[in-house]
Parts: sequence; C-alpha cells; structure tokens
Amino acid sequence: MPPVVNVVRRSRIQEGLPFPLGATWDGLGVNFALFSAHATKVELCLFDRDGKRELERIELPEYTDEVWHGYLPDARPGTVYGYRVHGPFEPTAGHRFNPNKLLLDPYAKALVGHMRWSDAHFGYRIGSPRDDLSFDRRDSAPGMPKCRVVDPAFTWGHTQAPRIPWERTIFYETHVGGYTMRHPAVPPQLQGTYAGLAHQDVVDYIRSIGITSIELLPVHAFLDDRHLLERGLRNYWGYNTIGFFAPEPRYSASGTIGEFKEMVARFHDAGIEVILDVVYNHTAEGNERGPTLSFKGIDNASYYRLAPDARYYINDTGTGNTLNVSHPRVLQMVTDSLRYWATEMRVDGFRFDLATILGREPHGFDQGGGFLDACRQDPILSRVKLIAEPWDIGPGGYQVGEFPPGWAEWNDRYRDTIRSYWKGDEGKLPEVASRLTGSSDFFEKRGRRPWASVNFITAHDGFTLNDLVSYNEKHNQANGENNNDGHSNNHSWNHGVEGATDDPEIRALRERQKRNMLATLLFSQGTPMILAGDEFGNTQGGNNNVYCQNSEIGWINWDKIDEDDQALIEFVREVVALRQSHPLLGLPKFLHGHQDEELGFKDITWITPAGVEKSSEQWQDPMARCVGMLLDGRVARGLQQQAKGKPGDILMLVINSYHEDLPFKMPAVPGVVGWQSLLDTAGPGRKPSLLDTGGQITAAGRSLVLLTALHDGAVWTSAESARARLSMPEVDPIPEPLEEDVPLDAPTAAELAAVDPADHGRPAEEASPEEAEAQQSEPSETPVK
Repeated sequence: MPPVVNVVRRSRIQEGLPFPLGATWDGLGVNFALFSAHATKVELCLFDRDGKRELERIELPEYTDEVWHGYLPDARPGTVYGYRVHGPFEPTAGHRFNPNKLLLDPYAKALVGHMRWSDAHFGYRIGSPRDDLSFDRRDSAPGMPKCRVVDPAFTWGHTQAPRIPWERTIFYETHVGGYTMRHPAVPPQLQGTYAGLAHQDVVDYIRSIGITSIELLPVHAFLDDRHLLERGLRNYWGYNTIGFFAPEPRYSASGTIGEFKEMVARFHDAGIEVILDVVYNHTAEGNERGPTLSFKGIDNASYYRLAPDARYYINDTGTGNTLNVSHPRVLQMVTDSLRYWATEMRVDGFRFDLATILGREPHGFDQGGGFLDACRQDPILSRVKLIAEPWDIGPGGYQVGEFPPGWAEWNDRYRDTIRSYWKGDEGKLPEVASRLTGSSDFFEKRGRRPWASVNFITAHDGFTLNDLVSYNEKHNQANGENNNDGHSNNHSWNHGVEGATDDPEIRALRERQKRNMLATLLFSQGTPMILAGDEFGNTQGGNNNVYCQNSEIGWINWDKIDEDDQALIEFVREVVALRQSHPLLGLPKFLHGHQDEELGFKDITWITPAGVEKSSEQWQDPMARCVGMLLDGRVARGLQQQAKGKPGDILMLVINSYHEDLPFKMPAVPGVVGWQSLLDTAGPGRKPSLLDTGGQITAAGRSLVLLTALHDGAVWTSAESARARLSMPEVDPIPEPLEEDVPLDAPTAAELAAVDPADHGRPAEEASPEEAEAQQSEPSETPVK
C-alpha cells in the first residue's frame, strides 16, 4: 500500500451530497461524489498543482445509494485529485479493486499531466504465472494523469447555436490536431490545437466552401496505447477514451477548457455547427490483461459487460472491452456526458462510434433499448443532431437503417456503391438509383426522412479521395503491422499508375473522377459528409488506416496545394452552392416516381440516353452505365411547403461512368421549352449553356452533368449567384471561367423563354439585393451563413 503522505483530520471533510456525480465547485467549496456499488472504502487523494506529489489522502465519509461522497469547504477550482478505491480483488467474480492504483474520476472535467506507462499501471503482476489473477502492490500514481476541479464560468456573449436544418446540412469530418499542424496561417504555438482550429483564417476557409457542420474526431480525453509508443507511434485518431467529460489536453494550447468553448463560439459566430465524434462503446482499459486506470478499479462488474465467466470481458468492439450501458449508472454517465457537452460546451450534435453497441441489450440490438429511449425522450439530447455508426463486430452488429426516428446513420452502402460505379463496375445502376435518392430501401420507415442517410465516399477510416483514385492497394507499411491492418477491399482504381504520377492524361482523369464523386455526393438526396482535405486532393500516400500516424502522413497537406487543387476547391464551392440553392437536391421526403394525376407529372423519372423513360427490362442490363435522373419540383412531395408556393424547379442529373462519350437526348417534359447546363465535370468552369427541348448533349466519358429546365415561371440559379446569396466568402483566388468557343448568333427558343415580358424585353435577372434579403428572411429558405 503506498504510504500516506499526510493524514487529514476527519473533521475537515463534511458529508456532502451524492449528486451531482464528479467534483463540483459551488462557489464555497467542492463536493466529491463517486459511484461504486461494490467498493468497501473510497479515498480522495489530493496532489500539488502539477500532479506530481500526493499531498493528502481523505476517506470519503458517506455512502448513499451506491455513491461515495464528501464535501471539502477549502477546495477550489484548480484542485488536483484522484481516487483509491478499496474492495475485493476477485477477478473470477468480476471484481478488480486495487487501492495501490490511482484512479481517474469518470466525471472529471479536466486532466493534468500525461500518461507515463509502466507495469505499475496494471492491477496484476505482469509476467506472473497466475497472470491477471495475481495482485500488484506498486503505486501507479507517479505515472498517472490526474483530475482537476474546474470553474465552468465562461462568457458566451450573444453567440447562438446555428441550428442548421437537416436538409441543408453538410458535414465536414476533420481532426483537431491534424487539420492545422501544417496550416500556414496558424502560428506555430497554436498549430494542432483548439485555438488553432478556431483561427479566423481557418474558420473563414471552412465557411467559404459552404460547410454547415464540422465533425471533429474524438476530443474526449484519451490515451496513447503502450504498444504504439513502444513502436514510436501515437494514437492519432483518439478512439481510446479514458474520460468522457474532459477535453483532450494535447489539443489545448492554454491548458483550459475555455479554449474549447472559444473554438465552439468562433464556429457558431460563422454559422457553423460543431459535431463531436464520441466513443461510449469501450474505454482505454482493455481486457483482463489491460491496465487499471479508472472504471476497472472503481467498479469493474458494473461498468463493463462481462462474459458468463466474469473474469473475462465481452468484446463487441474489437478493443478488449465493452461498456455496459444496460447498467443504470453507466447509462446515466453516458447521458450526463452528452448533456454536459451539449449544454456547458454548447456542441450541436454527436456522431456515435460503433453505435450498435449502445442499442444492444443482453438479448441483442433493440430499437427500444435503454440508451436509445433515453436520448429520444431527453429534452436536450432529442434536439441535437444524433448520428450513428450503425455497426460493430458483435452478433447482429450490422444495423444500417435500423435506428429509431430522430437518428441519422452513416451509410456505408452509399460509399461502396458510388465508388464501384465510378470505377466502372458493371451492374451498378439499379443500386446507384437507390443511393442517389436517399436509400429509401434502408431508411423509409417510421416516418424517417432522407436526411437520415449520411452519405459519404471517404471518411477518416480508409483512403482519402485523392488516394481512392491513385491507388489499387493500401500502403500501410509505416504502421508497423506488415501492411496487414486496414481494409483491403477499397473499390479503388489507380487509373494506370500506382501512386503519384506526372502523366498528364492520368492526372486529368483522376481530377475528373474526384469531381464526379464529389458532385454525386452533393447532388444525392440525404446528408452529405466531406472528408476534410478531399476538396483539394489531400493524400496520405496510400495509407488507408492512419489511426497511429500523428505525422505528415495523417496531417492535412496544406503546403502541397497546387493549381489542380485550387481548381478543385473552386469546384466544390460551386457544387455546394448549387445544392444549397436548389431544394430539389435536398428534399424532406423520399421520391418514388409518384405521378400527380392532375398535372400528369412524376416527382422523379429515370431517363435513358435515348431521352425516354427507362423500362424495367432496361434496368436489368448489367452493361448500362449511363442514366438521367429527372426531378420535377412541381410535384415533389414536401417541396411546395419548403418553396412557399414558388414555381417548381426541374432538374436533370446525367451520369456516365462508361469510358467513352455518349449522346444523350433531352426528354420531352410538359411545360419545358429548354434546358440550361449548370455544371459539367468534363468541363469545370464553363459558362452555362442553353439547349432547346428535345436537343442533345454529349455525356463525356466518365462525367456528370447537371441541367435545369426552362419553363413558365421557373426559378433557376447559377452557382455564382447562389454563392452570393448564401454568403459564401471567396477566400482563395477563383479561376476565370472558360469562354465559349462559338457565340450564339441568334436566340434559341430556350433563350426566348428566359425573357421576362414584364421586364420590357430585358433578360430575367437575379433578385435585387433587397429581394434576395427578403427571400433569405423566409424560414424555409434560411441560407448558410
């Protein structure tokens, strides 16, 4: 047993309260409360400011409803502490109490110091013949981080949450550290920190590409795995949580929680939401051979799901342990954590790693499980964005489309289908149609909407977009696992050369393929998610599993942006502006080809290159790779309310993954007299061109074209004017658009249709600033700030 440095008189500690859990400063002192159903004694250990020397050890005097508690009237914010918990050491019964091990408070709001790994962190003697059944008596405190009492006071001013509607949401997944480690505008001392991410140039850039919601990889306090440190690596992603209330200290330049709040405030001021990737499915304590750092030593049998032989852990996560959210106190900890981040830290939503585990009860996954029900009825959590990663490695772990109403889900079927289609795989068109229209085959149930499908082509786990079109195989040698880690089935294509190349044809085709996939993503029904850096071709050198690469491999390559990358940034801005200005590209209800009997129009029609509706037999053709998706806003369900009675938009999206150009005839649509091209991935930057109804376009090999119909009262918006209306600042230089090769000598029927007779023969113009402002003030048209 570690020696007691200074025995404190019992009269100094008061009874306190069993709630709230954690260390709570009330302005006069600090209340300490710790749940443990099976402990026999709990000692509060106080340390010096740096957490290096234990000053006092105080036994918590009271035990109420399985909560140990006490009140220190002379404790203040900044007090550094930890716990030693006494109880039975009976691994076969699920109990692993060891008071020689300093333990972190599960409710700690801040941590001090860093983990310095040694065998003393393990509750058993490593190397003992009895393995984890042995008992280790060494003190772990010298190598442990410590907890710190915080003062939550922060001046938020007039900052308000953006509350972006789901139909207008565009996620941007990024890493707090890696995003700014090489950013030229961020001062060196702030690179890789919350303050660095909140730098005005960084925020302005993210806003300039039309992002509405930034999704941060884990920022809850986490640990570097011992085995990674021994290989000279770090846990980069952060899916190794040890504290669910404390911001990760390594990302803090100031060492205060106020720095995180300031970052949130900066994004909110820019109209951007902050979403956290959270890991409530496991902890950093591993299995029976893992260290004793917090939960395992506080109440192992309550905090973790144990096997029938309670010595061992259920491992539905692949990390060694699984949090037992079926236990009421563990469920309380998770929901308390979520509410803390939503209220005290003011984040706008959460993406749940391996979320199937959170819905799994002892009998299996349950849509009415305790955690899912708790979120649905909670007055705070039911109003923030909730996004599930709907799978784990446990039995029945794949649950895409099975989460309850109110939840969105990552859609990996979208990712794989769109990748395969643009790679040129056969027989993909039928499923592409489902993915483009919100994956109703998965999500249209219980009143759920298309936004429930979070569409993505790349994410932190896997290739970047640049590497997806540059590598056939993963190249993870730097991870030290003989390239055995990471997925091997990536649906990628290097277009002829593995990795970087100077071949101009290959480079041009790769750039077009990037445009194809980004445009497909942003023109699909559902909620798009862009991986940070994909908008300018960020590369990880073919590594598709950079979980341990806190290095230039994993960081964003700001210093390598070239002319092609700048052009891709501008392209993304254009596509985002088009999506946000055309409600048809983000509908609140699913499309099924329903026909309005009165008008005779369908909400969606699939068109062949011959300009006619695609038949059921033609859908069975595995060689077909080109199709048109005709969306008619005059009859699309839910659009009339959103558009407030404005004339319906009509859009045509033509996709062609075949390697050769194909002629594509525009269909005859009642009321349509012409078409205007809005975007063509084969010719980015071109000015919009006009086409008569029944005319023909050339769908270039491996390209995507978006067109809008011209008809009586049609409202069509170019990307340039849309960006102005949406207040998207131009941070980087914008290339001059290409001039048309041959000017039109005479007006076509389509041009004549675009003339407003009430405007004395002048071509119809964009709304005046006053009109645009009035439009933006309407609730249904709220633009991204």
